[in-house]
Amino acid sequence: MWAQVVRTVKPLPSEARRTRTEAQGGEAHGAPTSGDVMPPAPPAKVKGRVPPPLPPKPVPPKPLGATGPVNLDGSWEKRISKGTLVPDFSLDLHGASLDQAYLRLMHGLVQAKAMGARVVLLVTGKARPVDAADRGSARGAIRAKVADWLAASEHASDIVAIRAAHRRHGGPGALYLVLRKRR
Repeated sequence: MWAQVVRTVKPLPSEARRTRTEAQGGEAHGAPTSGDVMPPAPPAKVKGRVPPPLPPKPVPPKPLGATGPVNLDGSWEKRISKGTLVPDFSLDLHGASLDQAYLRLMHGLVQAKAMGARVVLLVTGKARPVDAADRGSARGAIRAKVADWLAASEHASDIVAIRAAHRRHGGPGALYLVLRKRR
């Protein structure tokens, strides 16, 4: 069977063979001649049934700032994790429709910046698994929209980081918005 395969192979022209050998770092005397044919690598044989590929592992979401992931210095992270961070301003969006929540958020951030606040506690309610069709009315819809609203708002450049709030400030139902320091 191998003899049949060898008979069907046509050697490369001598110029192409020389160029190929030089590109591989070899010398002309080590190049295969028309009589020397390298057998192709046999395909890998797999016994039994091949399982489907595993789905990729979910990547934990990184904390976002106005332009992407932001690392606050260690003192900020320590104060957030211990619950000693004291918000300068609070916004509660509970009980609001999406339109009302958006307006409260935008007006509240204008007010917080005017007051010189550095940390805003944003109470949104807990995130819930929301179907795309129910995002406008189901519980958890405000929390699902907040990141998009902030990223697309005029305040995006003033937000340095967004972090989950400590348990004493609402835990999974609230966020800390760290605003850029005013000069």
